Amino acid sequence: MGRWTQYDEDSYRLPAGMKRVGYDSDTGKYYFRGLDGSLWEGPEGAEFGEMRRGECMVLTHTHQRPEDEEADVGVRSDGYAPLAMDSNGSLPSGQKGRANSAYRTILPFFLIIAVVLLLVIRLVGSGKSIATVDCPTNTQVYKISRGNTCWNLADAWGITVDDVLRVNEGLNCDKLLPGQAICLPERKKTQT
Repeated sequence: MGRWTQYDEDSYRLPAGMKRVGYDSDTGKYYFRGLDGSLWEGPEGAEFGEMRRGECMVLTHTHQRPEDEEADVGVRSDGYAPLAMDSNGSLPSGQKGRANSAYRTILPFFLIIAVVLLLVIRLVGSGKSIATVDCPTNTQVYKISRGNTCWNLADAWGITVDDVLRVNEGLNCDKLLPGQAICLPERKKTQT
């Protein structure tokens, strides 16, 4: 449960008809007015507690000025007033960002989640074969494995490196990668 509850309001803690009307910061006492107009004071240093009737108490600023009465028009029953607005109906510049502050707080977490998902997709996608090729007739597809070079492939197939380069235009023998597909001419029959 949050810090604030309905039981923190004066209407739940004070006797019926009692209203808080003042606070003396020097003594730390709260002042209250009853239904009959009598003044009461609370214990020193406590917001609520046993109250005693004040006999000679004088509260300054107990009456409201006309501009204060206009300000209380929008006050809700729980004592909270809506945010102040400029004459054109917009929030003052200091309060404009407060409406989006919850989204600004959670935005970095969404960005972190998005980056992690992109990395996972990248890692999963990298397991696929590097390339597929359409080989001409009289050739076949060969997938490069670790340690293969153009020279040892040509030797194993009984062909020359020039034959491998002729079938695979633009092939760089120095940059063969495991999983890469290349075309190799059919094996030449060796004489015994």
